[in-house]
Amino acid sequence: MTLTKRIIPCLDVKDGRVVKGLHFESMKDAGDPVELAEKYSNEGADELVFLDITASDEQRETIKDLVRKIALVIDIPFTVGGGVKSLEDARNILLNGADKVGINTGAIKNPAIITELMGLFGRQCIVVAIDAKRNFDIDNKKNIFTEDDKKFWFEVFIYGGKESTGIDAISWAKEAEKLGAGEILLTSIDKDGTKDGYDILLTKEIVDSVSIPVIASGGCGKPDDMVDVFRESNADAALAASIFHYNTHGVNGVKTYLKDKEIPVRL
Repeated sequence: MTLTKRIIPCLDVKDGRVVKGLHFESMKDAGDPVELAEKYSNEGADELVFLDITASDEQRETIKDLVRKIALVIDIPFTVGGGVKSLEDARNILLNGADKVGINTGAIKNPAIITELMGLFGRQCIVVAIDAKRNFDIDNKKNIFTEDDKKFWFEVFIYGGKESTGIDAISWAKEAEKLGAGEILLTSIDKDGTKDGYDILLTKEIVDSVSIPVIASGGCGKPDDMVDVFRESNADAALAASIFHYNTHGVNGVKTYLKDKEIPVRL
């Protein structure tokens, strides 16, 4: 039996509003998070991701009341991330209606928390988000890199893409799985907001390195970008924001298009 590919709208939230930027910067307003969440749930989204994108940078908890309001208007799995540093942070997110907890900066700072969260809430609840940036010029990659140089093609960034870590994304994905992550939400900072397609190479490298589901994120501008990332990287899910927020495409329309292209999706 073929597993269906998931289509996941993403709500990047800042100051209580959904925003969309370019390379994690230059944020523009995209709407009310509760209204958009309800709309995507009704349109047939498989899941929803809510990221409080400035929580870690501002050293505060996720906006719990907003999480609760969204949980009340949707009936699909709901992942929430932003500012998770402790078991208590994760518990608060789950108690306010989330089904899964996303953790990025907190996991880099304290990798053991992944195992602690898994032990308390179960692997299926723990989504490790990885924001990665290329350490090479794609046009020259074939000339300057060999297969042996794969390590450190991509670097992990934290605090909403503001701080480099010196950590290799592929190695970190493997480590996160060992520690207890149930899923990886992989975002290409280079592709974020560009609308010119996912980073297929990055996504494929991570998918091939782990046995847990990988959500591709960053760069979706049209349904064909999802077709490409599913066919070329075998990602388990595609996350998108711009094409849904600005009414370029509806969720159901995208899924119908994917089905026509023989990508297995749930309609």
